[in-house]
Amino acid sequence: MSTSTALIARPCDLAVVGPIGSVDSYVERVSRIPVLDREAERALAERFREHGDLDAARKLVLSHLRFVVHIARGYRGYGLPFSDLIQEGNVGLMKAVKRFDPTLNVRLVSFAVHWIRAEIHEYVLRNWRLVKIATTKAQRKLFFNLRRLKKNLAWLSVEETAAVARDLGVSTSEVTEMEKRLAAHDLAFDPAPDADEEEAYSPAAYLPSPDADPADQVEEAEWERDSASRLRNALERLDARSRDIVERRWIREDKATLHELAGEYGVSAERIRQIEATALGKLRGLMTPEAAAA
Repeated sequence: MSTSTALIARPCDLAVVGPIGSVDSYVERVSRIPVLDREAERALAERFREHGDLDAARKLVLSHLRFVVHIARGYRGYGLPFSDLIQEGNVGLMKAVKRFDPTLNVRLVSFAVHWIRAEIHEYVLRNWRLVKIATTKAQRKLFFNLRRLKKNLAWLSVEETAAVARDLGVSTSEVTEMEKRLAAHDLAFDPAPDADEEEAYSPAAYLPSPDADPADQVEEAEWERDSASRLRNALERLDARSRDIVERRWIREDKATLHELAGEYGVSAERIRQIEATALGKLRGLMTPEAAAA
């Protein structure tokens, strides 16, 4: 069992928090848990680090739950459940407790802020949109900073874009791209129309067709007309029997079999196959541009 899992494996040890019926109740309960002084915190951290004392680790986690709530409040503007933000922050707190080194003479709350924010950031990025909006380090930095800056701004001007890029150490194109992403909204790719709608408009309806270029369509139509014309001319230059066999074997919808044609012409099926092969060879030669022009 991992340390983080062990920290939450025994709910009875969290009895100080008590049964929780709402987020407000949880916040009220954790605010009553005493904050540890420096000496008590260091002693508990040494017990956990040197002896693996999980009871000491639980006390460290419990005494810092109020700080997670405080940090999570800063992310309520993303439209995600406050309880989920707190939960993700608590995961970050447990990771911080696991890695905390009391010999560095730094308070746990200062060390844990990074881990708590990191877990909440990851949760926000995973769940704010159906499609993940930021994947690189620069995009993550832009997502949180640009969204905060734009609360009181419309679309950024060229000067504002350059200032944001300079402050955050990214390019102006990255700022513009993230601004577009923040302004966009989720839309189902191919939603089912409601009962009272005749049709539903979705991104799927606006995807370009691979053969949508008018020039390609004209070229294909001309090629088909030219091929059909050369085929007709080539067939007319075959003898009547050969032309009939090719048409009935390859062109008509109700295609004839070799045995059916053999019975009509009074020859063997093998002879019909030979005539067909010879006629097809002549057609290939007659349909070349040079032969068609002759």
